[in-house]
Amino acid sequence: MNRCGLLTLQREPVPLKSIEVELEVRDHVATVVSTLNYENKEDKPLEAVFVFPLPGDAAVCHFSAQIGQTQIVAEVKEKQKAREEYDDALSSGQQAFLLEESDQSPDIFSLSVGSLPPGESASIRLEYVTELAVQADDGLRFCLPAVLNPRYQPQGSEGAGVQVTSVPASLVPYSLSFSARVSSPRPISKVESNCSLDPLQYLNTDQTQATVKLAAGHKFDRDVELLIYYKDAHQPTAVVEAGQASAEPGSLMGDPVVMVSLYPEFPQSVMSSTASCGEFVFLMDRSGSMSNTRIRSAKDTLLLLLKSLPIGCYFNIYSFGSRYEHIFLKSVEYSQQTMEEALKKVEQMEADLGGTEILEPIKHIYSQPCIPNQPRQLFVFTDGEVGNTKEVIDQVKKNSGSHRCFSFGIGEGASSALINGMAKEGGGHAQFITGTDRMQPKVMQSLRFALQPAVVDISVTWDLPKEVSVTVLSPPITTLFQGQRSLIYAQLTGQSSEAAEGCVTLTYSLAGHPSENQLHFSLRPAEDAGLTVHRLGAQTLIRSLEMEEREHRGQQDGVKEKVVQLSVESGVRSSFTAFIAVNKDNSEVIQGPLVRRNIPTALFDLAPIGCVMMAAPSTIMCDSAVMFEEIEADGFPMMEEENQSRKYADPRTMMAAKARRKCNNLRSYFPAAVPEQPPRDPLLQLVSLQEASGCWLLDPALAAALGQTNEEVEKSKPEKTSSEVWATILALIWLHGFKMDAKDEWELLAMKAASWLCAHNAPCVSECVDAGNVLLGCSVKKEALGL
Repeated sequence: MNRCGLLTLQREPVPLKSIEVELEVRDHVATVVSTLNYENKEDKPLEAVFVFPLPGDAAVCHFSAQIGQTQIVAEVKEKQKAREEYDDALSSGQQAFLLEESDQSPDIFSLSVGSLPPGESASIRLEYVTELAVQADDGLRFCLPAVLNPRYQPQGSEGAGVQVTSVPASLVPYSLSFSARVSSPRPISKVESNCSLDPLQYLNTDQTQATVKLAAGHKFDRDVELLIYYKDAHQPTAVVEAGQASAEPGSLMGDPVVMVSLYPEFPQSVMSSTASCGEFVFLMDRSGSMSNTRIRSAKDTLLLLLKSLPIGCYFNIYSFGSRYEHIFLKSVEYSQQTMEEALKKVEQMEADLGGTEILEPIKHIYSQPCIPNQPRQLFVFTDGEVGNTKEVIDQVKKNSGSHRCFSFGIGEGASSALINGMAKEGGGHAQFITGTDRMQPKVMQSLRFALQPAVVDISVTWDLPKEVSVTVLSPPITTLFQGQRSLIYAQLTGQSSEAAEGCVTLTYSLAGHPSENQLHFSLRPAEDAGLTVHRLGAQTLIRSLEMEEREHRGQQDGVKEKVVQLSVESGVRSSFTAFIAVNKDNSEVIQGPLVRRNIPTALFDLAPIGCVMMAAPSTIMCDSAVMFEEIEADGFPMMEEENQSRKYADPRTMMAAKARRKCNNLRSYFPAAVPEQPPRDPLLQLVSLQEASGCWLLDPALAAALGQTNEEVEKSKPEKTSSEVWATILALIWLHGFKMDAKDEWELLAMKAASWLCAHNAPCVSECVDAGNVLLGCSVKKEALGL
């Protein structure tokens, strides 16, 4: 019988059998409990190693193992000590479990299950808490990463640390079950997902509690994403959580901790105006994994961005893979000529630049001198598959004083640590585009943020009873955007009466106008809150200290020790600690040689049928544990090149040679067909015709985009109206009449068109609007067009 796929060399079964995930969402905070069930069906003791993704900002706070009737709860220890204790336990025949974060990226973890005897089962319980990000449509996004793409490791960088064994999603040998319980002070409007869900079940009549489950048969071809919508979502809140009774008073875990959520609302007069200056730098991923629909969507997005830029700004477009390119040597002033030149280059872009080396182009952008009175805004588009995440984020933070960074994670498996980290340290905003999401509305929301006047002079002040002092755990707020949440964690030390109140005031200046938002809150701790807020506060402080340690390259005394101490006290993971559990109650020493099994993680498979997808050798683990079994009866005889490949010392080289040969054979049997280009979206067709100034020209291309003949358009033009004014009003009527569902995508360029009409003091506007409505069969009011 012919078999194919990813197997161990000995054709042995993978010991991970199933993963069960329970999610509890309280307002905008999620607690996630994952149970991983292992079973050793082999006749030798096993060490199972599973590398998997978690959200980059998750506070991992519990790790335990159940073996038969014995439960072992892990402790947090300094990472090297934990590794040594794990190795010592295995060498003495004891069972041990080790959970550690990757050195390169905080969203990759390695779980080692050691000395699992023949026939034995074990259940590993992992718990973490995380904040849910606010989306453009006010939904709260939870993402359970089920896909871990190979992380591209740039040449010359340090090793990948935790290494990954990947398989196509269809070959993942374990199952996933997922259930969620949602509760909030406000009613739950709906819960949506990119995966199939069972129907939402409300648990009470006011619809403030509900449960939902993932439908059976998840294929591991995508991350599990939930979007949760509440009524009246933008309400500032403060939650005070009591300290741990067993912890020392005055310590972080012993004192109460408050989590403050603020949603600043800016004056409408300020929000209706947009900046007419700025240097906009777009950095687009053109690595191989951005092929097909991703690169097409990226090119359409760049078209919308370029048409929406204000006259008077500067811009440039970079693209990167294993190397990087830029359209202009330096940022140029936005004009009809420079816009057209850029659009021609964008149209030629393909996903053909190899790997994903993002650090070098970012360094080059930052090395360019800033243009006076043109604030730099960096837009980064990537599928986020890099191995040097912390290095990239550090570079953004180092230059945060001279720019704002807006980041976009494209597709399944994009690194949340990279995308969120760049935006957070760059004072911008992060967006994720997955499944069938359209990239354009999310990107245009970020452009609106970039065009908002910068908020400056931000400060937070506390008004508390005199016997209570405050220690802020969060880094200072450096960025505020309309409708976006700002979170502050603070430790409250001292005793107060149950009726006592506190007040936090956020002050800032926007477009020269001083503003403030105030929130009064009770100091009485919430009931049944657990330690969620404490753990999130500890995680926030740990991440700030880790960044400080990297900035000083480990030369600043006491920072690492402080991180380790805080991590151990709070039970929250850090880059310097690990969870270690040893079964010391097991009186029987496990006999026999220990066999290592690397458990494969789902790989989002973009390879053609019959071809083996290969990443850079440093990114995918392919040692003696795993290789692709040769397909004996595939119709292609073994070639001499394949025989030679057996001599290679590195199995990865052999795999690559075989993969290339089989793919070449397939191509010779199935000549590549030129794919048909889908017809261009009518909206993009119209947008592509707009001039940089904001107007449209009256020509046959515009008439065709409007669904009319050139003669009909010319004939309907009011006599005293210029061709450009008539064309521009027609385009605006068409957008408002037929594309209101995509208003987020064209709103900025329509504002630019309206500004052009006002600047030209166009005569007969009312007459043009009436005539345009008749021609296009619409009933759009002049006021709706902004005229």
